[in-house]
Amino acid sequence: MSDAATGTSATPPPSPWERERPARPRVAPARAPLSRERVVEAAFTVLDRQGLDGLSMRQVAAELGVTVSALYAHVSSKDDLLELMYTRLFDGFTMPEPDPERWQEQVRDYARSGRQRLLSHRDMARISMAHVPFTAELLPHVEALLAIFRTAGLPDRIAAEAGDLISTYIDGFALEEGMWQDRAGRAGGDGSSLARPDWREMADEMQNYFASLPAADFPHLRALAGLMVSDSSDERFDIGLEIILRGLASYLPDPAAGADPDAGQDAGRAPDPA
Repeated sequence: MSDAATGTSATPPPSPWERERPARPRVAPARAPLSRERVVEAAFTVLDRQGLDGLSMRQVAAELGVTVSALYAHVSSKDDLLELMYTRLFDGFTMPEPDPERWQEQVRDYARSGRQRLLSHRDMARISMAHVPFTAELLPHVEALLAIFRTAGLPDRIAAEAGDLISTYIDGFALEEGMWQDRAGRAGGDGSSLARPDWREMADEMQNYFASLPAADFPHLRALAGLMVSDSSDERFDIGLEIILRGLASYLPDPAAGADPDAGQDAGRAPDPA
């Protein structure tokens, strides 16, 4: 049968048995079971969107579409969740075997990768600075970093303090970068770039100000006006790291002297594997 007006086949009416057939129920897709890994991933999503101050168990539960009580089958508290998030940053990361001939290069690689880990998610530097890294998962990284320093020949007291010094430098530098990212977001940017959108203008103002100071009172600020600021965070990080490494190298024993420059001093606290 065709429709004479259009020359096309007409659609037949529903058959009686189709009229009586109930509508097919809509089947909801199966939800993935809740797990510790899913909780941590949801926490990272909330952290990147709202920052550490906006991260709560309630927000994580809402992100997953579950009740808050459901989370506690997988994490014991918010602090436990933050620790799991920090530990997750080290998935796939391995420390090299200590090489006394390349110890400074190994520490540079460690520091640069540590900074990038902290910058991979918003406010991770704040989380790092608030948590002691003496968990079963992270202790091997602490041990490996100390091994690099001791194998290089640094005195025990200096080796013990060096790990904490490096980690504090990484945390502090990444924290400053994160603050600038947040500032960029509040100013209308997306905050995703490590570049400081207003930094060049601010840097010019600072350089001009230092250069205008009275020479009799501020000779050094005037002389260094063009060097007091840098456009590159990578360059600033590497220069600061180099200052630390050269300072550590000065503690290496002098074979000619045959003396330990740090003999008799107590060891300091263990490092944070930022």
